[in-house]
Amino acid sequence: MSIQWFPGHMNSAKKQAEEQMENIDLVIEVLDARLPEASCNPLVDRMRKFRQRPCLKILNKIDLADPVATAAWKAYYDAQDGVTAYPMTTKKPLDVARIPQLALSLAPHRGVPTKPLRIMIMGIPNVGKSTLMNALLKKRVAKVGDEPAVTKTQQKLYLDKHTVLVDTPGLMWPKIEMDSDGMMLAASHAIGTNALIEEEVAFFLGDLLLERYPHLLTARYGFKTEGMDGIAVVENVAARRGFRVRGGEFDVEKAAHVLLHDYRSGALGRISLETPATRAARIAAHEIEKAEKARIAAEKAAAKAEEAARGKRGT
Repeated sequence: MSIQWFPGHMNSAKKQAEEQMENIDLVIEVLDARLPEASCNPLVDRMRKFRQRPCLKILNKIDLADPVATAAWKAYYDAQDGVTAYPMTTKKPLDVARIPQLALSLAPHRGVPTKPLRIMIMGIPNVGKSTLMNALLKKRVAKVGDEPAVTKTQQKLYLDKHTVLVDTPGLMWPKIEMDSDGMMLAASHAIGTNALIEEEVAFFLGDLLLERYPHLLTARYGFKTEGMDGIAVVENVAARRGFRVRGGEFDVEKAAHVLLHDYRSGALGRISLETPATRAARIAAHEIEKAEKARIAAEKAAAKAEEAARGKRGT
């Protein structure tokens, strides 16, 4: 299943961000530590690189992510030009308190009365951007909700006399290239429910958990995972929880919801859906798939052209 989600207000948010980028010194991009690259908006990278702006990549929700994977992602981002990665959770005030100093280290020529440090905070929906804003300013200035895309307008706020924050709405990109990215984003609640089928997302999550964290499934639900696939995981959640519909069949919809909720809340354990290594493997597989599709399309086009040419010769 291919998942795409780009509500109308995001086009306006994209234009506003492009206009503001010229007037800021630093981008803080909030990522979900469980899926950093899948939750990294390519539009943000394009905008900031065009204006040559440094970036502090916040790997948020590390309390939900696999610490080994998070360490690998920090090293991955720190190796990039003009980028510093900061693993943290907004639940810890001390983590939040370090951000202004980290930001200043990326733009040391700013942060004085004559040259305030101007920061744009960006990120896709539901990665914790609004919660971070509220924690930084120590007051409620941004709406926080469990549904994606709660924030819909840009606002400018002062962290202190020398630091300006520009908060932007959660911004997706028009086309998600890899189906697996769409599924990971949906599993992590970064995509509106109107754009997905929850059972399909749960099947995908089940397959991924079997591959990387089968012991967590056993610990949470009490079943052995040998020989299972993602569908069997959801069915076994239904069996263990007694979820059945009239006629005695498993209530797959309810079980899918439980599996997704347990992952999102951390009840399943600390889970990362991707690492730099698995990301590289997915991209390589995607490129092979694209090349094969292009080859097939070219062969069909050539055959069609040849058939049309024969038809003309026949007349």
